[in-house]
Amino acid sequence: MERCSSPAHPHCTVWVEPGADACAHGHLQARAAADAANTANAANALGSSFEMLARLRAGRDTADAIRPRTGHALPSHAAARPHLHVSGFDPRAAGGRHALKLELRGMPADTPSRLTLLLQSDLLPAGGARQQLVRSLRGDWRPLFVDFSSRGREHGQYRIEAELHAHGDAGADRPARTWVATLVLLVPRADASLGEIHQTFLSTHKNVRISADDGSIARLHGLDAGGPMDIDIRARNAAIAQLHFDAAHAAGSGGRIAVGLPTLAWDEDLIEIDLPDARAHPAPASTGCIVHAEPDAGAQRHMRLFALEECVLGRFETVGAQADLLLQHHDDHGPQRDGLTRRLSGRHAVIRAVVQNGQAGFEIEDVSRYGLLVDGVWPGKHVPVPLRLGMRIELTASIRGVVTLVVSALLAHAVVLHRVDAGGAAESFMLLAPGTMPDDDRAVAPGAAAGRLQGALPRAAGLPLLFHRDGGFWHRDRATGQDTPLAPSTLLDRLAGFHGRVRFAAGPRPEDWTVRAPAGDRRRAPPSVLHDA
Repeated sequence: MERCSSPAHPHCTVWVEPGADACAHGHLQARAAADAANTANAANALGSSFEMLARLRAGRDTADAIRPRTGHALPSHAAARPHLHVSGFDPRAAGGRHALKLELRGMPADTPSRLTLLLQSDLLPAGGARQQLVRSLRGDWRPLFVDFSSRGREHGQYRIEAELHAHGDAGADRPARTWVATLVLLVPRADASLGEIHQTFLSTHKNVRISADDGSIARLHGLDAGGPMDIDIRARNAAIAQLHFDAAHAAGSGGRIAVGLPTLAWDEDLIEIDLPDARAHPAPASTGCIVHAEPDAGAQRHMRLFALEECVLGRFETVGAQADLLLQHHDDHGPQRDGLTRRLSGRHAVIRAVVQNGQAGFEIEDVSRYGLLVDGVWPGKHVPVPLRLGMRIELTASIRGVVTLVVSALLAHAVVLHRVDAGGAAESFMLLAPGTMPDDDRAVAPGAAAGRLQGALPRAAGLPLLFHRDGGFWHRDRATGQDTPLAPSTLLDRLAGFHGRVRFAAGPRPEDWTVRAPAGDRRRAPPSVLHDA
């Protein structure tokens, strides 16, 4: 074992394993492969130790002057590790309000411009917090402030678990990434002395200690050679502790030396965790269905899900169906596969996600033989019409009342259609844009009840927030930001927005999965998808 030999950090005393390129603090070690001649020339060039420190300081000042002031990663030889810089905490303010300042530093250059920070701790109101981190115009990250109160808290150490999430951009090659860190804060007794607090907490964050006792003198020189340092100073029994700042350092810092006494500041490393299955959906599907075994009043037994680039609406057929979203006429006795259902074309209309003037939306196009009415008007065949909230869609134009739909929710990533005819209690439809993430800022209505959607009529305002990513359907809890994949084995009654006996089926029409075998034997789909058959 050898001590750190980094020329840029001559005061580092960390032990380094033989053959290691850097010490535990990340200081790059001197090249062992340098030949004797170069070593001798380098030693002659450096001269005395004072000249060596002067040269290192001058080189460091030059590097700082030319380094770009951005939040992107530095070159590999000086790359900073991802970490949270925590400051502003004063444990001496027992029983009062505290404010932590969190600064994100050392993130990779390919990090998205918006990150989500989740905090969980007994100190925080409601046990947790969720905040957004965004880049400034200079490229660095805007700091966050976390407020809490230690009033009434039992003295001791409290953990703050931090999770930093970078969601992959839709259509980009950036995968979802997660970093974690744990902060430990001390809430002392209200009558604790400064010395007790210092011994139990403050001194643990110092990496340099100066101790003098019994009339001795302790001196520390060259404080600027190794970069910023936290120093613990002790001088007792007529002892003297001296800190020497030379003139060159004072001149380089504008004649001022910053000394912080009342609060603490430290770095917490962000550890990136490997989630190999985070983006692998357990039940990939482009169509699905939410089945309510016992729907409440006003709810539908089936909410059929579609995540297609283009969703074709058409006539229900047991064999050779041409559409994705199959429709039947309903009367007082239920669905009628013949009769007025035959007035629906095999391919009647197409609904697709579009982007117009930078805004995401959906449009409908009539491709049928019998036509459709949009708010009572036929738009014309092959004429796309943008969907809007509350729009009434009637299939067909020649005969009223075959199928009538209303746009009950219109979000950037999804549109919800409710039937307002005799089939209103049987089914509703949610069409999702594949790979498009929900915009929580627009999905949640300001001042509305928790869990209710903005851009939705009352009948759809209480629906869960669903989206389609990585080949499957997901549920997002708007309160915590937690994403849960939907699969036949998922317990939906534990997720926000679902009530009663409800399950997910990987197919739009699970009630039609029972077929008859050639010999007349009744075949069944897997039991997990036929609980309500």
